[in-house]
Amino acid sequence: MTAIAPVTLRGKYVTLEPLSMDHHDGLVAAASDGELWNLWYTAVPRPEGMRAEIERRLAAQDAGTELSFTTRKNDPETGEPGQIIGLTSYYAIDLSVPRLAIGATWNAASSQGSGTNPDSKRLLLSHAFETLGCEAVDFHTHWMNSQSREAIARLGAKQDGVLRAHRRMPDGSLRDTVVFSIIASEWPQVRSGLDFRLAKKR
Repeated sequence: MTAIAPVTLRGKYVTLEPLSMDHHDGLVAAASDGELWNLWYTAVPRPEGMRAEIERRLAAQDAGTELSFTTRKNDPETGEPGQIIGLTSYYAIDLSVPRLAIGATWNAASSQGSGTNPDSKRLLLSHAFETLGCEAVDFHTHWMNSQSREAIARLGAKQDGVLRAHRRMPDGSLRDTVVFSIIASEWPQVRSGLDFRLAKKR
């Protein structure tokens, strides 16, 4: 793998589109669904900060360190991408292995429990292992974000450890980061588990 090019990924419940400034208003609306910026253990931008966040992510994409996607919920009747419900990213990209992380993810509160998150992860993991040839995919989350930790574990990822006082949060507090991973040999089993979960959503 020499580079990670922007790509559109379409699943059963969601379509992941390469992030662009055209998504600004839809992302503001999605973040406002539940006022996600008030969750202190996450870093969801407020409406007035969304433009700067998109610009930051696009600059990281140009530098080859991240690739961000806008998440759209598919229309249940047509299957076509519709309402914007959030963001997700590839980051910590190491082309020499190759290896990357999936995260910096947030979704509108009303989309939770709808199958959109496991479908998004299914798309990103499939692209990482089957197209990009990754040897491992990582996930990082705040120790206090129990919902995220449980969701990552349900994917089939294994907890590698905890990085204490790992990074500074917007409110000035220090975050303990929980690190999970899936390696290439585990992907077929993880894929089967995700496919089973998504089939139950019918």
